[in-house]
Order: sequence, then structure tokens, then C-alpha cells
Amino acid sequence: MNDFLTQLRPRATQGYLRKILLPETGDERIQEAARILKDEKLAEPVFVEVDEKRSQELEKLLLEIRSPKVGTKDELSPEKARELALDPLYYGMYLLRLGEADGLVAGAVRTTAEVVRAGLWLIGKAEGIQTVSSSMYMVLPVFRGGDKEEIFTFADCAVVPEPTAEQLADIAIASVDARSLVVGDEPRVALLSYSTHGSGAGLSVDTVKNAAEILRARRPKLLFDGEIQADAALIPSIAQRKTPKSSLAGTANILIFPSLDSANIAYKLVANLIPGSVALGPILQGMNKPMSDLSRGASAKDIVNIVTLIASQCPPRI
Repeated sequence: MNDFLTQLRPRATQGYLRKILLPETGDERIQEAARILKDEKLAEPVFVEVDEKRSQELEKLLLEIRSPKVGTKDELSPEKARELALDPLYYGMYLLRLGEADGLVAGAVRTTAEVVRAGLWLIGKAEGIQTVSSSMYMVLPVFRGGDKEEIFTFADCAVVPEPTAEQLADIAIASVDARSLVVGDEPRVALLSYSTHGSGAGLSVDTVKNAAEILRARRPKLLFDGEIQADAALIPSIAQRKTPKSSLAGTANILIFPSLDSANIAYKLVANLIPGSVALGPILQGMNKPMSDLSRGASAKDIVNIVTLIASQCPPRI
């Protein structure tokens, strides 16, 4: 087991075992992960079983939540509300909303869009958050000196397809705040582009430049650079040649990608081509309760790791 996961486990179990809801009970990977979580005492996995009588309360709540959409194309019909109230994903979100568990992990079977939609309807955004996003925690073997594995944050890998400048800044801030909680080191942010400080031009370059201005205004003390190419953000010797005045100097640990396409492709390439690498996520950022989406290609081991990470984010019970 890598150092990061070893360090994460005591934090995930400090004080008590967190109850983590698992709505996709029929999936063999989920079942195997639940057995491991129980055996290794990493969390208390809770299979979501819909109580039909209680689901009537959820049905009413869904209709209330969606009432502003009545008369529009997004109106929720009573029939659809009933269907969703019997859906383990929505029912699990309802239990989390009521405080009957500490967190929720789904997405082994359901799509990211389904998980995020259910979460937004029943859990909602955290206070002050405008953009819900996601991040991957990439645990990689040493590649730029030192004697320890390196942990990178890749964002946004699953939620916002083509972020605006404002959304990129939101994603960066959410990634910084989440990393401070999960990893605990100094965040060093790279707003990635195919251009480094004006070496290229185009709409996406302008978006990243504008995001950098917004980020600078909102977090003036944050260590970041952008627009910057990935090699200049990650490799000190290349940074010295391409951008010698960069505050990052090739030491970025948070990579903010200009699109979901680029982020999703990058994390899957890294996870599959670098021996010994571990990809944890996608972890949803900006939600009012700890929860995670899963890659539908996740293994039972991956699910155990994600549940452990989510458990480490759950605040102590009062």
C-alpha cells in the first residue's frame, strides 16, 4: 500500500467508523469492497434498501424541490417523482440529507450525470459555492527527485465539460480547499494550457488567462501560475527554460485543466500507463455533504480507497 493511503486510513477512522452509503448494492465490486471495508474496519458500509412507506416522504420532497419547474420542460411529474423515490440512488441521497449516514459513494453503475443530479437535488451545494466540480487524486511514483511518492490533484475530470473563466477559478479554489483537507500540504496550482505566458493564442488560452486574473483577485496569497503548459508546470528544468520567473518553478501539485476532455483523458492515461500509480476519484467538490462519484471501470480495491478518502472528509459527529 502506498504512503498516502497508509496515512489516510487513521484519519478516516479517527474516533469512530463513518457510515458510508452504497446505493449500487447489486454490483459485485461494491459487495466485495463492503466486505473489505468491514474486515479492515475502515468504514461502516451501508447498503441502501428502499423503505417503500418512507419513500412516500421522499416523493413529496422531490415534488416540492422541483415545484419551481412546474410548467417548464424540466417539470417533475408525480409519476416520475414516485419512480425516483424508489430509486436507491435518490433514496440514499435522502438518507444522507437526513443525517443518517456520514457520506455516500456511487457511480460504479450509474453515470456521473445521474449521481451529480441526485446530489444537487437532495444535498445541494456547500455554502458560497457556485460551481460543483470534481477532482482526482493521483498518487504517482517519484519522478522529479526526492524519495517519496507524489500526490497530484487533477480537476475537473467529471462534471463541467467546457468551463468558463469564472468556473475554472471556482474549480481551482475548490481543489485547493479540498486538497488542504485531504492531503494537508501546500497547494501549488497550475492553470494548464497549450500556451505558456503568451506562447500561443486562441479562445481557450484567453479563458485560462482570464481565470488566472479572477483567481488572483479572489486568492491573492495562493501560489499559482497560468496560463502554463504541463511540462513547465511539472518539471523544474523545463520551467527554468520556458518561464524562469514562474512562482511554481515546475513544482505544481494541483493541475487545473481547460476542459473536461483534457482532464479526463489525462488522468486515465496516467493511471493506465504509469506502473504503480493510483487514481482516487472522482471526488465531488462543492457539495454540502461528503460524496464521491466512481469511474464505472473502478475495481473493488478502487472503491475501498474512495470510501476511505470520503470517510476522511467526514466531520466528527456532534
